[in-house]
Amino acid sequence: MDVLDALILGIIQGLTEFLPVSSSGHLELGKAILGDNSIPEESLMFTVVMHFATALSTIVIFRKDIWEILRGLLQFKWNEENQFSLKIIISMIPAAIVGVLFEEQLEQLFGGSVLLVGFMLIITALLLWLADKAKNTGKPVSYSNAFVIGVAQAIALLPGISRSGSTISTSVLLGNDKTKAARFSFLMVVPLILGKIAKDLLDGELTHTGNSTGLIVGFIAAFISGLFACTWMISLVRKSKLSYFAIYCLIVGVIAIVVSYS
Repeated sequence: MDVLDALILGIIQGLTEFLPVSSSGHLELGKAILGDNSIPEESLMFTVVMHFATALSTIVIFRKDIWEILRGLLQFKWNEENQFSLKIIISMIPAAIVGVLFEEQLEQLFGGSVLLVGFMLIITALLLWLADKAKNTGKPVSYSNAFVIGVAQAIALLPGISRSGSTISTSVLLGNDKTKAARFSFLMVVPLILGKIAKDLLDGELTHTGNSTGLIVGFIAAFISGLFACTWMISLVRKSKLSYFAIYCLIVGVIAIVVSYS
């Protein structure tokens, strides 16, 4: 993968991680269009690095929220921050289980599976359309809601299922406030990504023999574009503009399916 390709894919990752159109799906489509011939393990390596960049974007955008949570945890009381942290932990369980038990199978899906991405984007479109029709409420995320949202996040490990789209949509369909749903969705993925990277580093699985410059350029591009997309997405969810992305996912999904059969 050359530097220009990495730059393009980094921008795609940064924008689509937060916008509900599936970052992993668009990365796979982008790789297919750019003619990336990486083996599945190398392709997954690039994907993991790009997700780490957008996790850092999330930390920057929600730095005040994260600081308040950490301060609350250090009080060692059963306060709002401890309750929120427990909900985050509960939401991580399904994806952690799927990631550990089906890691090899998931790796094989990150190798330019355009047909799979197409069908999953259509499912994402349906979720976004349903969520956009839901009424806004003031209801916070409950413990049971956190687990169900976690299941949606686990399903979003498939390329083409938007993580932000599926988790926000699921939260809203459960009756939660849209702004609170977006905040929870973005914060819940940070410890999961950091935990995944830490595990792979300890296991020695994140080895890279390709173009390191490309990884660095892609990382920077994903981080900067992620800052913009995260801020924009919070505003869009609050204003109930998800139907536009539903239409987009539907169109791209149909095109991907048609191209895969041509």
